[in-house]
Amino acid sequence: MSKLEQTFTVQDGQCAGPLVCPLSRVQVGMVVCVKQLNATPGMQERLRELGFCEQQRIKLLSRHSNLICLVCNSRLGISEKLADSIMVEALPEPPMPA
Repeated sequence: MSKLEQTFTVQDGQCAGPLVCPLSRVQVGMVVCVKQLNATPGMQERLRELGFCEQQRIKLLSRHSNLICLVCNSRLGISEKLADSIMVEALPEPPMPA
């Protein structure tokens, strides 16, 4: 089974099983770190131009017809199909201020 055919789940804010999962599988409000782009070379280049670079932190803001992400202080909308090709790792939530 290839990486793109695997089933991924998120439990307690973490990708269950493998360390990474597709962006399309994370919960709204999660902050994640991009680990790998599984797209064509041309699409990888375009995603990097938009800020979806490896090691970039992004936050999933909403999920409706498209996924809205906060990337480099900008809101970007991408399709769920495209989000399937962006492999991410969940980051621990920062502590709440006292």
